[in-house]
Amino acid sequence: MRYYPSPETGLDLREVNRAVEEAFAEHGRGNVQMPPKVYINFSHGDFRTMPGYIPSLETAGVKIVNVHPENPKSGLPTVMALTVLLSVESGIPEAILNATRLTDMRTGAAGAVAAKYLSPKREVTLGVVGSGRQAGAQVEAIAEELRIDRILVWSRNEKNALAFCEKYARFNCEQASLERACDAEVLVTTTPSRKPLIRDGWIHEGTHINAIGADAPGKEELDPGILSRAGVFVDDPAQAVHSGEINVPIREGFYAPERIRGTLGEVILGKTGRKGKDEITVFDSTGLAIQDLAIAEIAVKNGAFINLKFP
Repeated sequence: MRYYPSPETGLDLREVNRAVEEAFAEHGRGNVQMPPKVYINFSHGDFRTMPGYIPSLETAGVKIVNVHPENPKSGLPTVMALTVLLSVESGIPEAILNATRLTDMRTGAAGAVAAKYLSPKREVTLGVVGSGRQAGAQVEAIAEELRIDRILVWSRNEKNALAFCEKYARFNCEQASLERACDAEVLVTTTPSRKPLIRDGWIHEGTHINAIGADAPGKEELDPGILSRAGVFVDDPAQAVHSGEINVPIREGFYAPERIRGTLGEVILGKTGRKGKDEITVFDSTGLAIQDLAIAEIAVKNGAFINLKFP
């Protein structure tokens, strides 16, 4: 069994995007085994176990990942993760990886793949709600698929928004109000909010939204009115209904699972997709084990060893 230490991944973002895209395509073909996440809840957060198997890659394993929104106050990441890869032939553990940075990258890749297929344009203004690690991961991955002419970023913390704009100055990044951040062809929401931040009236026709932050029961970033007039695509229906952006609207009777247009894998395969340039589209991302397996395989293949020491 191999343990993989190193400070940075050194992975090529385009390679990661393509690997995650193929994992979603295999999901769309029905060629993977992946039960929904299992959640263990604490008073200040939770941890999840995420098993999966991708026969075409001959890879299987499990990720254990926590989400503790108050961690940054103590200098810790909100999300930390560990991935174990298993031999398909014998079940022997083959590798253990610190998947904290890999989780950022594979979620960014999911958003990038969704934007590649669902964005109304190839050159876009990108709205970003939130300024943390996942916000940055989304920008970096999407930039591999679309031309970003401008970024409009909102954060609860003005200092964080300004730092984000400094980091991404090459994209003509500007601090913006929530409403102004929605004045974009592609909007990314990356907060842990439990009440809607984005109002229906702020979303223009043709906008594509990557709803990233809602990844547990009770989380919600979008006004349910947006969902009522949008084509909604999910990574996995069972997980989305349980813990995605649509989980609260379904529970409260504002949305029905039958209205889901399809999965991202089905979009990639051409089975469904955007109906026209004026349609609003939403990608509801909860995070899939198959994404973690795909990026872990790349990390091992490239010797991009991830430091096992956690903060």
